[in-house]
Amino acid sequence: MTDTRTAPLRPPENGPALDEVRWQAWESMELPENYRAEIIEGAIEVSPTGRYAHSQTVFLLQEALGGFLKGGAFAARNDTNVVHAGCVWVPDLFVVPRDTERYVTADGVGITATAVRLVVGVVSPDGPRQERDRVKKRHEYARAAIPVYVVIDAYDDRGTVTVLTEPRPDRADWVGVHRVPYGTEVTVPEGPAKGFVITEAITGPARATQ
Repeated sequence: MTDTRTAPLRPPENGPALDEVRWQAWESMELPENYRAEIIEGAIEVSPTGRYAHSQTVFLLQEALGGFLKGGAFAARNDTNVVHAGCVWVPDLFVVPRDTERYVTADGVGITATAVRLVVGVVSPDGPRQERDRVKKRHEYARAAIPVYVVIDAYDDRGTVTVLTEPRPDRADWVGVHRVPYGTEVTVPEGPAKGFVITEAITGPARATQ
């Protein structure tokens, strides 16, 4: 059994629309501790929270980004549902206005993707979740027109950081793609986090060629 389970749902004949059934199923899920459920590209995906190395990268990034944004109108958050067009995600880290009340969904389950100015995914070690961060969420965040998506990937070659900008919702992809290896500084080019630098203090140093 893999850590990530994908559960596409089918509505009963002449019953509620598929999106409604899927949403109701997601809302009614009772998960064990340290698991989370998301709706990604039309399917419910259940996965465990990250391993130590994953959580440490998120912690270091949130600490640094939180300091960069301190005192301004925006803040770095995590562990919150982000909702868009029948989908729901729990990003590793994202930047939203400090006052998010006007972005809370009517049912109170999360905030709308329109609040998100930057989202970060830290790639997990197992294959299904790697595809989720590298491919599925890349498409989802572009469809939602989130301005910047940062992917920190310790399992791509010897480790890479990719900054995606200029989302194209109609293509579910991005125009701007800037990818660097671990050990090379990369700067967020726009939005509230413009000028924030992701360094090896967050990712770890460059890795030797094997």
